[in-house]
Amino acid sequence: MTDTTTHPASAQEADRKTHLHPFTSAAEHAEEPPKLMVAGDGIHVRDANGKTYLDAMSGLWCVNVGYGRDEIVDAAAQQARRLPYYHTFAAMANEPVARLADRLISLAPGNMSRVFFGSSGSDTNDTQVKIVRYYHNVLGKPEKKKIIGRLGGYHGSTMAGASLSGLPHMHAAFDLPLPGFLHVDSPHYWRHAPDGLSELEFSQLLAQNLEQRIVREGPETVAAFIAEPVQGAAGVIPPPEGYFEAIVPILRKYDILFIVDEVICGFGRLGEWWGSNVYGLEPDLVSAAKGLTSGYVPMSACIISEKVWQALREGSSQYGPFAHGYTYSGHPVAAAAALANLDIIEGEGLVANAAEVGAYFQSSLREAFADHPLVGEIRGLGLMAGIELVEDRETKKAFDPDLAVAKRLQSLLMTEGLICRPMFNSLGFSPPLIVSRNDVDSIVAMFSAGLEKLTSELGAGGA
Repeated sequence: MTDTTTHPASAQEADRKTHLHPFTSAAEHAEEPPKLMVAGDGIHVRDANGKTYLDAMSGLWCVNVGYGRDEIVDAAAQQARRLPYYHTFAAMANEPVARLADRLISLAPGNMSRVFFGSSGSDTNDTQVKIVRYYHNVLGKPEKKKIIGRLGGYHGSTMAGASLSGLPHMHAAFDLPLPGFLHVDSPHYWRHAPDGLSELEFSQLLAQNLEQRIVREGPETVAAFIAEPVQGAAGVIPPPEGYFEAIVPILRKYDILFIVDEVICGFGRLGEWWGSNVYGLEPDLVSAAKGLTSGYVPMSACIISEKVWQALREGSSQYGPFAHGYTYSGHPVAAAAALANLDIIEGEGLVANAAEVGAYFQSSLREAFADHPLVGEIRGLGLMAGIELVEDRETKKAFDPDLAVAKRLQSLLMTEGLICRPMFNSLGFSPPLIVSRNDVDSIVAMFSAGLEKLTSELGAGGA
């Protein structure tokens, strides 16, 4: 077996020639070798050239407990030796997945009843679409099919997941969104609120617009509304004050199911177990993934309320078995890893750490960069933050997209040893929940150094 840690050049060349990467310019990748990561420990990763980086994105929002946790590796290995795989079709089960389902219900927000397992946040949201359709069909409302998402929302990259997402760059090349997938206003107050409106007034406006859209479409045709507690891929967008308090009554008024996408926010990211806990939400369906296993193995969970479960149960007499599932639904190795991961989160008090260090993280970012001429807004909650870059602070004028300013800053930050994520004109942060105040200081110092280099470049005609 080839050791890519000792033969990085060959691995990079093989990747460049044969690997189609997600969310990557195919043309650029064909010409340039990838960044090859070979090891991780705690909050750091190391590339094939020996350079170490502080991973302030937890991989892709997911490595909540940090790298190198032998407890998870050992649990997965032990289960793989005992029973590496068995399916969960036709009422087949395995012990780890049964225990995990029970544990998730004990942790879940609201009145949740059952768990359906998958492998990614994308397939979980696909499952949600099918459950929503099933639910309304069982209740004799087959016309209820439309699902409303929000501009800026991200709910996966499958056909249904991308259709739920309100990100146009995910639609154009694939003839999406599919029919029946609608989008309403972005909740980004700083960027989109009319001048003079308070956050509460903006929330009321968004709620009014949502209700008008529902009425215009016909309430009898609208099945569900999906939202992240804090939008991730849009650049980390928390809701404005009073947002969900204004939105949820409208959903209940028109018998519209509420899907809360907790793929990023769940498992402690915001300083509570769920984003739903932060905002007092009682979802009908919850989508979970990423922090469920801290990314050590793929696994996702669709958590459904008692109300939805009763409809699924009733549907058995009409439709027979619930005709949906994946080969790896309830994978025993993934479930064992998830249980070990939850043990770490609970045993080490990482949710409380995310709240305490997260507050320091948010205040440190604001103290360091709130007055920087290139910084328009700093936003976030807990260990999830976004910094939006602007050409003009006073007018909030955005940089020309062709300048790729956020991507340029990301490259500069990599030279400093810091990994964060460019999203449009924003940089996103999502460090592991194990971070300390000293780690936050390191993130701020490295970001400051990279930002000053970008400032010099732009001032020297780099714009």
